[in-house]
Amino acid sequence: MSAPDRRAKLDRGHPDLSMRRQCAMLGVARSGVYRQPRPAIPGSSPGTTDLEAMRRIDALFTARPFYGARRIARTLSEEAFPIDRKRARRLMRLMGIEALGPKPRTTQPAPGRKIYPYLLRELTIDRPNQVWAADITYIPIGRGFLYLVAVIDWASRAVLAWRLSNTMEASFCVAALEEALARYGRPEIFNTDQGSQFTGAAFTGALIEAGVRISMDGRGRWMDNVFIERVWRSLKYEDVYLKGYADGREAKAGIGEYFAFYNEQRLHQAHGYRAPMAVWREGAIQTCGLVDNAHALTTRPQAEQKQQQIGLLAA
Repeated sequence: MSAPDRRAKLDRGHPDLSMRRQCAMLGVARSGVYRQPRPAIPGSSPGTTDLEAMRRIDALFTARPFYGARRIARTLSEEAFPIDRKRARRLMRLMGIEALGPKPRTTQPAPGRKIYPYLLRELTIDRPNQVWAADITYIPIGRGFLYLVAVIDWASRAVLAWRLSNTMEASFCVAALEEALARYGRPEIFNTDQGSQFTGAAFTGALIEAGVRISMDGRGRWMDNVFIERVWRSLKYEDVYLKGYADGREAKAGIGEYFAFYNEQRLHQAHGYRAPMAVWREGAIQTCGLVDNAHALTTRPQAEQKQQQIGLLAA
């Protein structure tokens, strides 16, 4: 008989047997009988859990990726979901997300991890396989969550490879990278943030072995993440939030179907209403898939990009 079943047999009003004696007879710890479960969030119902809070944080962060823990906590509290800043910050760290924004460099990289310079400044990105990028996001499932990494081609916005994992170890990122290299050749430059998954020897070593130049976002380059944030927002609002995957198997199958649709059928206005993979294939044959560089992505100084990219987020 399980512990919950044994606790169900306890009779708090028994005339002869004390609760101590009943617990001893049934082998039930008294601490679990006397102590009532506390709500996960102050002011919330007893059924509220970290998972529910994380799902709400994810939805808000996906819509407003420039929100930090303070603004997320304030917004959710105003939406009748009380949560304090410390709790929001802890859960955001667990989810592996942080607000897009310039941050001072206050820490040194871990031993053995090399930080590479940012190579995209003033670079016009106008052809497939010129620049690839990778990022990680949080995917809620029925009784937990997973991490998703994707490798995208900047010019075409095609998702070249992806992997799901229940941990933030680097192995699933390396697997996605190796698949993209095997299927689509190699880029000239690969850009990531300075996360430990991307600065470790396994990931950077695979890029060096393939002859790819490594670029990493530096201070003041936060707006470049907007492009892959758009992919995450499309995935979550057009698939993940609508379907509510029950487990990892469902999530893997559903996300695979969505990325197939995204690559082959979802039309992008910036590409003249062509799908990302159509642009990538055209660029693999011609010098680039974009007409006369009219829609090329030019990495200009942050001040010049800010209004345009904020507009992209709101689109």
